Amino acid sequence: MKGIADSMGAPEQAGWHAQLQLGFARAGARTVLCERAHHGPLRVQRAFYPEADGSCQVILLHPPGGLVGGDQLQIELTLGGGAHALITTPGACKLYRSAGAMAKQTQRLQVAAGGCIEWLPQEVIAFAGTHTELLTRAELTGDARFLGWEIVCLGRPASGERFTHGTLRQRLELWRDQQPLFLERAVYVGGNVALQAAWGLAGEPVVGTFLCTAPGLQALELAPLAREALKSPLTVTAGELVSASCIGDVLVARYLGPSTERARACFTNLWVALRPQLLGLTAVVPRIWRT
Repeated sequence: MKGIADSMGAPEQAGWHAQLQLGFARAGARTVLCERAHHGPLRVQRAFYPEADGSCQVILLHPPGGLVGGDQLQIELTLGGGAHALITTPGACKLYRSAGAMAKQTQRLQVAAGGCIEWLPQEVIAFAGTHTELLTRAELTGDARFLGWEIVCLGRPASGERFTHGTLRQRLELWRDQQPLFLERAVYVGGNVALQAAWGLAGEPVVGTFLCTAPGLQALELAPLAREALKSPLTVTAGELVSASCIGDVLVARYLGPSTERARACFTNLWVALRPQLLGLTAVVPRIWRT
């Protein structure tokens, strides 16, 4: 995990410093959680096996429920050849107000040839006044597959709080064999004109990105199926935008709108539609999403 910490800079001041390192391997007919190490308030309980193919579902637990100024969270997942894991969270990750210190959360997902990771966390909620950096980097080898999303809510619209001040820096990266497939960096500054302008977020608080890639499948072939999944059964409301496009062999879908619930519904529909094409498996929704 040293490489992740170095890439995001050294801690600025005291806060929760937590690390979680998980290793997955194929053992017979199952993917097993063969390595588990943690420091501080990051945990997993056990792997669940709701599917007949032996893939596992794992829930990442962060008991504090969010980050405050000075917090440093590092998560590293390693999947061996043939391993298949779906990773999710029990609820939203909250980025609380800071007195000035930066909070940082870094996530590195390494998948060996023949492996597959489904990265399906629940949303991030950035409170007004937060100062946070988020990095998610997926590193694929050979014919490894990736399917996942990230959703961010700026402010707390249900409570009438807008993202009037603070900073959120977000990086989302997808690599294969040390070559970049998708690199994106976003900087959200509270109260900035880009949050309200038509050429920016148009006043909508929720943004989301969905990515998937699998060697041998052309993203252009998946795009029509993705667009149909995004349109139905949801009816897109005024001010709500969804899209699906291709960058090389990566299918990229976007959401911009008023609701994390609707963003998750859009992306879940997309996941359900694309999973059989990418993985040859029907979708089995994690039970934690229903609680």
